[in-house]
Amino acid sequence: MTTSTRAVSRAWESFAAGEDIETGVRPEILASWYRCRDRYEVDRTLDVAPGARGDDAQQNDNGVIFTVLGGLGALAGQQVERDGAVVTVTDGDGRVLGAWGDPAAQRRAELHNLAPWSSWSEANTGTNGMGTALELSGPVTVTGPEHWCEAFHQWSCAGISIRDVVTGSPVASINVSRWNASLSEFVPVWLTKAVACVEQEIYRRAVYEADKVISEFTRKCAQSSGPVMAMDRGGKVIAANGEAVTLLGLTGETPLLAGAIEPAERWVPDISGLPDVVRWAKDRARGTAQWSGFACLPVSPGEEATPLTMRPVVDSGHVVGMLCVIGVQDGEPYDRGMEADVGLIPRRVIGTRNDRLVLLAPSEIRYAEADRNTVWLITDRGRVQAATRGLENVERLLISSGFRRVHRRFLVNLRRVAELERGIKGELFLIMDSRSHDLVPVSRRHAPELRRLLGV
Repeated sequence: MTTSTRAVSRAWESFAAGEDIETGVRPEILASWYRCRDRYEVDRTLDVAPGARGDDAQQNDNGVIFTVLGGLGALAGQQVERDGAVVTVTDGDGRVLGAWGDPAAQRRAELHNLAPWSSWSEANTGTNGMGTALELSGPVTVTGPEHWCEAFHQWSCAGISIRDVVTGSPVASINVSRWNASLSEFVPVWLTKAVACVEQEIYRRAVYEADKVISEFTRKCAQSSGPVMAMDRGGKVIAANGEAVTLLGLTGETPLLAGAIEPAERWVPDISGLPDVVRWAKDRARGTAQWSGFACLPVSPGEEATPLTMRPVVDSGHVVGMLCVIGVQDGEPYDRGMEADVGLIPRRVIGTRNDRLVLLAPSEIRYAEADRNTVWLITDRGRVQAATRGLENVERLLISSGFRRVHRRFLVNLRRVAELERGIKGELFLIMDSRSHDLVPVSRRHAPELRRLLGV
């Protein structure tokens, strides 16, 4: 055992005993340990992975992707066989779908249930190459005592997740594992190249789905008038008619009028609660084109909530998008309580800075700012990158601690608002720290609710 491995082993023992540590362990591994201990409560004495649930929904949705991954896994299995390694492929829930490689290594792996139809998500099996890769972007290595469960400390693993370009959620992972020996330094490079091959198929599917949604949107607009917008599975707007563009306050030259086939050109609507409604509608529709449901949300700035009717766009039995008819109330009513189960707020919010893990109490955070999928936390200890990706996910973690969305890119701690300032055109800004005079813009859509919450 090397000096660094012994240090990690001592850190693991201290952390598993309930002590907090700040150095000696890579930030992504320490963040995983916090999730295993505080959020998932994984039993560190576990010596076999549990069996996976028998839900085939995701595999059916991503059958072509898994076919490509299976081919890559089988090819890689032949290449790593001489190194005594095993290649595994999982779905987005960490369920192993296939394993290839050295027969002796496979037999040893099966003793820990590292085999098809077992679950290697972090929530079930703790820190490991497959499960931890599903929590992060890019290649992840987990070596020896970096594993949460002691029974897996003699394994070295490297994994990478494949993410849906539409929703940003993981749909699969591919992993290389080796018993009682380190992995080649070229494994993470190979994993990155493998993901690039699969991402081509994911992008092709996203464009295909957008074309289906736009066709259905065009047909709907020809049949009836009124504001209508079409969204992808992730809740981003692909197309909108003139009435919807005007209602949403967009410019007349918006590409949404013609349809945004490219995922990067799609628009994220600044309508509070809409992403949850889209997820709810997709789940309730279950691939049935005849389903419809509605929710009442504030669409226009300063106005009362407006009914939004959601109608699924279905292709081959799968929901590929949604048509949103504004001002119409039809179908199943949205139950906000069904989407309110976000779990307990963690004792700490985890961030990273300069290759170190920063553990923050929610009260230390003044506001969060999104830069695409990366979220920056502006705190009493400076600017810290959130370990959780996506402002919506950070909002779910912090909403019970008094945080509210005030702009499509900003989430603020209402308890830390020091002053309000008006711009020369009537814009509203929040000053979160009177000393630094940081200004957070408030969108017109969120201004009325913010004034109500602040009592001004």
